Amino acid sequence: MNLFTASETVPFGIAFALIVAIGLIEGFGMLVSLSPSNLLDHLMPDIDGDAGLDRVLGWLHIGKVPSLVLLLLFLSGYMLFGYALQMVAHGLLGSYLPAWVAGLVAVPPAMATVRGLGALIAHIIPRDETSAVSELSLIGRAGTVSTGIARRGLAAQARVRDSHGRTHYLMVEPDVDDEVFEEGAQVLIVRKAGAFYRCIANPHPTLL
Repeated sequence: MNLFTASETVPFGIAFALIVAIGLIEGFGMLVSLSPSNLLDHLMPDIDGDAGLDRVLGWLHIGKVPSLVLLLLFLSGYMLFGYALQMVAHGLLGSYLPAWVAGLVAVPPAMATVRGLGALIAHIIPRDETSAVSELSLIGRAGTVSTGIARRGLAAQARVRDSHGRTHYLMVEPDVDDEVFEEGAQVLIVRKAGAFYRCIANPHPTLL
């Protein structure tokens, strides 16, 4: 039986399909000036303590590496180890492991992939690291529209530095209905509305 069509490898086929789907969604998002990866980062909780959940999230580099990248690392590690596990099992036992057994066994190596490669990526792209700051602390900060054109109902990506000098990439919309901000426009974050931030033209460009 073919490895990729066997019912015992369905969980890993689903992981591959999710990788492809995420790539297509992210590509489409770039075309319409929306970033699913930024939306996912906004949904993640802030890491600001030593609680058990904070330790787990910190161990997985959440807040230091874009969440979508970490998800792709997990799915890739899960898929590759799962297929390799089933190949070895078939060679030794003459048959594949049950799908649920292989699926569970593949989770720890997938988490280890996130931990190991996430640390490497965190060093390669330190600009995407975030400090333990509240989202509301970015209100009043100046920034620059970096990707897309921001108009009411169509968010664009803006680059904003926090009080620690770390760079954040936010999805912003004009706070005034008829305002439009093109790439390179200097803006001032004035409030947060759901997953997006509202901005106005920066009245003091020297703030940057």
